[in-house]
Amino acid sequence: MRDKIVAGNWKMHKNAEETEDLLNDLINKLPSDAAVHIIVAPTFVNLASAVQHLEYTNINVAAQNMHQAESGAFTGEISAGMLTSIGVTSVILGHSERRAYFNETSELLKNKVDTALKNELVVIFCFGEELKDRQEGTHFELIEKQLKESLFHLEEKDWASIILAYEPVWAIGTGETASPEQAQEMHAFIRKTVEDKFGAGVSNHVAILYGGSVKPDNAQEIFSKPDVDGGLIGGAALKADDFVAIVQAAM
Repeated sequence: MRDKIVAGNWKMHKNAEETEDLLNDLINKLPSDAAVHIIVAPTFVNLASAVQHLEYTNINVAAQNMHQAESGAFTGEISAGMLTSIGVTSVILGHSERRAYFNETSELLKNKVDTALKNELVVIFCFGEELKDRQEGTHFELIEKQLKESLFHLEEKDWASIILAYEPVWAIGTGETASPEQAQEMHAFIRKTVEDKFGAGVSNHVAILYGGSVKPDNAQEIFSKPDVDGGLIGGAALKADDFVAIVQAAM
C-alpha cells in the first residue's frame, strides 16, 4: 500500500517571524504519530531555520525550486547542493507558476530532475492542464506529453525518489476544484501511463498527489479515491488549522 503524503507549498508567503509561528502551530496541532508523510515548503530564506525548527518532529522540509546547475555565475539562484547542505530533503519542480511566469520548459525541468536526483533529493514533480486544454479535450494528451518529456528518460530505480503532483491549472487559486471523480480519472490515467513505460512495480509504488484548491471540506472525499495518494496544498497550507484538518483527512 502506498503511503499518504500531504505537502504544503507556502509560495511567496510568511516572513521569518510568521514562519516560526506557523511551524510552532503545526508542531503543537499535528499528531506526532500521523500515518501520513507531512512536508512543508517555506520560502528559500526560511528553509534553514525551518529545518532546525522541525528537527525532532515528523514534518519534513522541501524547497519550492532549484537551479539545474551544480554551481556557477547564476545570480539569485539556489543549487541542489546548497539545499542538501542545510538539511532539505525534497524539492518541488515544475509547478504551474514556474512554467507560466518563468517560462520553465519540459527540457529545463528534465535537467532539474536529473540534478536533484544526483544530489539525493526527492522530487515532487508538478504537471497539469489549463482550462482550454480540458475544454478542447486534449488534457490527457498534454499530461502524457509533460510526463514523457521530463521523466521518461529516468531509470526504474530513480522512481523511488519521485512523487508526482497533478495540478489542474484551472483549479489553482481559483476556488474551483476538480471533482473527486475527475481527479480519480486523471490519476488513474497517470498511473497507467507510468505503468506502460516502467511496469506495474513502479506505477503501483509511485505516489500521485492532487493539487488544486484542496480544503478541509473536500479533502477527505478527494483523498478517498484509490489513485489519489494525498495532496499538494497551496492556500490552505498557510493556516495551521486548515492544514491539520487536511492531514487528518488523509489518515
